[in-house]
Amino acid sequence: MSSANQPVLQGQRALVTGANSGIGAAVAKALAAAGARVTVNYSSSDERARSVVKQIEADGGEALAIRANVSRENEVEAMFAQIVETWGSLDILVNNAGLQKDAPLVEMTLADWQIVLDVNLTGQFLCSRAAAREFLQRGLIPNLSRAVGKIICMSSVHDVIPWAGHANYAASKGGVSLLMKTMAQELAPQGIRVNAISPGAIKTPINTAAWKTPAAEAELLKLIPYRRVGEPEDIGRAAVWLASDASDYITGATLYVDGGMTLYPGFDQGG
Repeated sequence: MSSANQPVLQGQRALVTGANSGIGAAVAKALAAAGARVTVNYSSSDERARSVVKQIEADGGEALAIRANVSRENEVEAMFAQIVETWGSLDILVNNAGLQKDAPLVEMTLADWQIVLDVNLTGQFLCSRAAAREFLQRGLIPNLSRAVGKIICMSSVHDVIPWAGHANYAASKGGVSLLMKTMAQELAPQGIRVNAISPGAIKTPINTAAWKTPAAEAELLKLIPYRRVGEPEDIGRAAVWLASDASDYITGATLYVDGGMTLYPGFDQGG
């Protein structure tokens, strides 16, 4: 556990999946700034992954980039083996990797349905299983963390808000919600904490069209009571807190980082 003059994650080892851009990159940098050594997982764009590693190192942190498709069991197992070989173990997993393949229900192909479920939901299962196995065989390290291990599942406000035209994405995030709660229930007696972050509208490459012009941003802000679009760093700060001992009595919880989007702003005048 960190002392008052140490970063809150000093000496811990973290894996962030899908960390070569957007929210994942911000989370990786935030964990590194908090003292963790960070594995930057990615499935494409070696250059962007290397850039995140270089930024972390330039700021005095330690990072490692590993390419792996989280929906493939053999690649996940190989990634975890490499992390353990390099850093001895793992303390924090952030299940961030995800994608969208949007279409109206009647036009959505089975392939587009399946790839979203494979990455967004099965990927979180495979990585969480591998992390839990490592946590359990390694056991508690008392001076490092109060928990045996921490798993953070990146979900979305669309784990509770239906989203027409995005049936595969919403279904995957709804699945993440109950996967997280079930893992939390099962693993809590072993000292493993499992929680989720559900971002609202965040300025990332995946949704640039929703905020890149003043007109588009004005429309988006109608859905956000706090009247600003989130930044990736907002999610990074939440991840650091959930990974730290400051949140040690929290497990099975979803933290909505959404500027109030889940408050159903359409009803702010009484419905």
